[in-house]
Amino acid sequence: MKDEMSRIEKVIEHYIGVGQEFSVKIISALLVLIVGIFVIRLVRGIIKKIIAKKDIDPTVSGFLLNMISWLFKLLLFIAVVSKLGIETSSFVAVIGAMGLAIGLSLQGSLSNFTGGLLIIMFKPFRVGDTITAQGITGTVVGIQVFNTQVNTSNNQAVFIPNGILSNGTVINFSKESQRRADIQINVATSNDLSRVNQIFLEVLKNNKKVLDTPAPKVVLTDLVGDSATFSIRPWSSTSNFSDMSSEVLLELKNTIEREQIKLPTQSIEVHNK
Repeated sequence: MKDEMSRIEKVIEHYIGVGQEFSVKIISALLVLIVGIFVIRLVRGIIKKIIAKKDIDPTVSGFLLNMISWLFKLLLFIAVVSKLGIETSSFVAVIGAMGLAIGLSLQGSLSNFTGGLLIIMFKPFRVGDTITAQGITGTVVGIQVFNTQVNTSNNQAVFIPNGILSNGTVINFSKESQRRADIQINVATSNDLSRVNQIFLEVLKNNKKVLDTPAPKVVLTDLVGDSATFSIRPWSSTSNFSDMSSEVLLELKNTIEREQIKLPTQSIEVHNK
């Protein structure tokens, strides 16, 4: 009986000792976790202030903050695990193996991730730019790690994978400060073509949104049968391009009617290049 009681006491003492030891580990791990979270927030705040002073692009700053936060969180996780007594070397090896397996299964996502890095680094477009890519035209609303959000003119949100964007053709209408409209108008060859040319040029010169430099041009580009094609090329600032194009088209239409310019066919086309 006494031997039985002695064994029970030893077992209880053993588990109490294990519990005390594990309690210490849990408490130390919690302390590391709490202090680590505080340090991460502190470092993130300091980095955020430094980035704000440097006037870095919002896309780049957001991406850097997220990457730094995840790196510190990973280090904190490993530190907490080590405080619990788990062997970190084998744990890191397991994470590496898992990372390799996940990487092989997510090659498309890794391509998009790499594409996001390339877009952020080389800046073919920024948030707020108007672009055409993959048959979609709209304003760039956000550049995330894996995709870019483009909102169309009717406010539809389109998410384009960064891998395609970084490897495909992108037309950025906001990159340059000036843009030229290409308007083609067909008139009858029975008109005085020199007079028509001068009338169209006056329309451009009288529009305040049309720039003097580069100078607007009106060029006779084609003669087919009884149809003469004029290419009308006004320049404007990028911010005024839509308004300028609309105003010029309306004034050209009114001028054709007012001056009684004969048209073989009513054909006006605008090409935004």
